[in-house]
Amino acid sequence: MSPEALNSLFSLCIGFALAGALVNGYQAMARRPAGFGLLHEGVAPKTFAAVPFLVFAAPFIIMRNTLRGVRLERRRFEFVMMATIIAGFWSLMSGTFFVMTLRAAGLLV
Repeated sequence: MSPEALNSLFSLCIGFALAGALVNGYQAMARRPAGFGLLHEGVAPKTFAAVPFLVFAAPFIIMRNTLRGVRLERRRFEFVMMATIIAGFWSLMSGTFFVMTLRAAGLLV
């Protein structure tokens, strides 16, 4: 495996792990699952604070909603595949940003 492919795989895994940690931390604190409905609470400081949270938590939320939709609504394979690709790409990008931030801070070589 090339170093670039390994780096991308690492970023993908870090992105999903970060998303899962954020969503589970939110659920432990708020006692309700995180979702995109956080943006529908009007113009308030907590709505603006939800934007960066959702940027990094979105891959987990997308996959959770997709897998629940498969069980409850019998969603088609094409929809599930597209949602998986979107969540994977989103996770890759947020993981890449997180890894680059750690490298810039000197915490990762």
